[in-house]
Amino acid sequence: MSKTVGLDKPDQFSLTPDPSRWKALAFIALAQLMVVLDATIVNIALPSAQHALDISDANKQWVITAYALAFGGLLLFGGRIADLWGRKRTFVVGLLGFAAASALGGAATGEAMLLGSRALQGAFGALLAPAALSLLAVMFTDAKERAKAFGIYGAIAGGGGAVGLILGGFLTEYLNWRWTFFVNIPFAIVAAVGAYLVIREPAGTRNRSPLDVPGVILSTTGLVALVYGFTRAESAGWSDALTISMFIASAVLLATFVAVEAKVRHPLLPLRVITNRNRGGVYLSLGLAIIAMFGLFLFLTYYLQVVQGFSPVKTGFAFLPMIAGMITGSTQIGARLMTRVPPRLLMGPGFLTAAVGMLLLTQLDIDTSYAGVILPAQILLGLGMGTAFMPAMSLATIGVEPRDAGVASAMVNTSQQVGGAIGTALLNTIAASATTAYVTGHLALGATNPELLKLQAMVHGFTAAIWWAVGILAAAAVIAVTLINTGRPGGSSLSGSGAGEDAEDEVRIPVVAH
Repeated sequence: MSKTVGLDKPDQFSLTPDPSRWKALAFIALAQLMVVLDATIVNIALPSAQHALDISDANKQWVITAYALAFGGLLLFGGRIADLWGRKRTFVVGLLGFAAASALGGAATGEAMLLGSRALQGAFGALLAPAALSLLAVMFTDAKERAKAFGIYGAIAGGGGAVGLILGGFLTEYLNWRWTFFVNIPFAIVAAVGAYLVIREPAGTRNRSPLDVPGVILSTTGLVALVYGFTRAESAGWSDALTISMFIASAVLLATFVAVEAKVRHPLLPLRVITNRNRGGVYLSLGLAIIAMFGLFLFLTYYLQVVQGFSPVKTGFAFLPMIAGMITGSTQIGARLMTRVPPRLLMGPGFLTAAVGMLLLTQLDIDTSYAGVILPAQILLGLGMGTAFMPAMSLATIGVEPRDAGVASAMVNTSQQVGGAIGTALLNTIAASATTAYVTGHLALGATNPELLKLQAMVHGFTAAIWWAVGILAAAAVIAVTLINTGRPGGSSLSGSGAGEDAEDEVRIPVVAH
């Protein structure tokens, strides 16, 4: 079969750089920031929202879970819609829908309205996130320019969560929890108007083949079951019957999805996208790194607020060194070296640097110095993750056929969403078990200060889970170095060449000079 089947007027496709691509990047980056920070901004406002809307303790997790389920479950579908319908159009519709859902959440008068708005936010996020990344993939085709663009995008993808903690703290402390929703509206409207006026999607990059409905149903239900299984494990335990049922259902549904995709003529997720050694290595190592990072945000936030007594705003600012490290690692290290060294030599050392930073945090105690331990740990984590994220984001879409750019981008977001769900559930469960064991053991030894014991046990639980995060980051580094074997991305046409699944061969060819 011809590699241009399904493309919209492939003869029109051109590698001529779009003169407005850098303006477009500003609006794409703004939208990405909004989506990423929304994953953490609501966390800080949750206690206030729960009290105001009289949400029960049993149901409060659904404010987070409803967003994660819709986002994680619909990402592949959203990526395919972007390829089919046009990335610019999907991006703008996703932004406007996200703004409307945020307005609904901010105006919520009850639990059902808030949960519904969160699910809608997730659904529209699943439209705009893969559209944003795939727009970059088809608009930036020069190796050096692509490095800069993905450096900015990678810094935002990595540091946006910490920005959400700062912004969430400010809005909750000085305004009202509702503003953690309303703040999305100007972000979304500015990004949507700017994208509509500036973005010129390259011609000939759409995939107009029929929609794979069985694939949509199987992937969505399989991913929803997987994400819900992990989120339920956090609250109900790993041995809970429904938790186990969700994991079994997810395994069956996703295995069936793979079998269907291998046979249908126009698959939702062409297996060539994930069976490519380099892209598979990116999805796997990135997902593992996100597991470790999400656990860190959770534990460090609780440590600073509960153990050290920081206010929400002060806690948010305490994460600034990590943001600075990510921006530096992504734009100054990753972007500058990406066209000079193979991606694995950035990703492997990057993840290992982050692991060293995480290792420092295993030394946490109830009176640990911020400047002596937490500050250097955050700088190392930020530098390492920023350096690794940048080539990972670029490599995930490099050499992909233009018609597959949306689903390839969706796989990056899916690995992040599923990684986040796994990280929160897995590391929180490890921390809770270690905390309980610590309390039990020390009560048996005759501990007399229950408040001190509670804090010591909490910190012990955090450090036990952080040790796991160190191992997970080390595993991500090993996978990146072992699986990813492409050479440095030289040349001027790294994406959108239509070279398809064999494009990695072209990337391996050394370029004589820059």
